[in-house]
Amino acid sequence: MKTSYFAKYKGADGVNIAIKSAPGFKGESYPALYPKWSFLKKYKQDGDKDAYTKEYYKQVLSKLDPVEVYEDLKEKTLLCWEKPGSFCHRRLVADWIKQNTGNEVLEI
Repeated sequence: MKTSYFAKYKGADGVNIAIKSAPGFKGESYPALYPKWSFLKKYKQDGDKDAYTKEYYKQVLSKLDPVEVYEDLKEKTLLCWEKPGSFCHRRLVADWIKQNTGNEVLEI
């Protein structure tokens, strides 16, 4: 499993984990990892990373089995919109995977 963002990624194993994928994106989607619009909208308004992280864990990740998610996506590249170094839910997923499975998820 790796992570990247739509504007950079050109491979064939990309998986959209954003609410909306990039125009022309033809890869798979994994809706179970989509953020909820309610807390995404709030984050876009107030920029509160801690609140977003708390809600993403509570409303999305806590409902999933990290081992199962890793097994489903271990040969894939998780994609969303943010550039590397920017706050982003794909990195929250990567940290969650590492904490719960021990598998490192690198940004490419």
